[in-house]
Amino acid sequence: MLVLTRRRGQSILIGDHIRITIVGIGEDQVRVGIEAPKGISIYREEIYEAIRRANLEAARSSLSAEGQELPRPSSAGEE
Repeated sequence: MLVLTRRRGQSILIGDHIRITIVGIGEDQVRVGIEAPKGISIYREEIYEAIRRANLEAARSSLSAEGQELPRPSSAGEE
């Protein structure tokens, strides 16, 4: 993991098309602005994980209705 120090108003560039800017700094929070092409999906991690779990359950339900089964992950925490 790359760890960088930035101040309010400073940015980080990822490739040529993604800019992450520090918008505000509070006691326990940092506000981040992200500029990216419209084709790039941006989610908070907890939202992304909820979507992934819902999609996995939908796939399992669909396969179950067809008499098939999606394999369950072998390790805890992996879905």
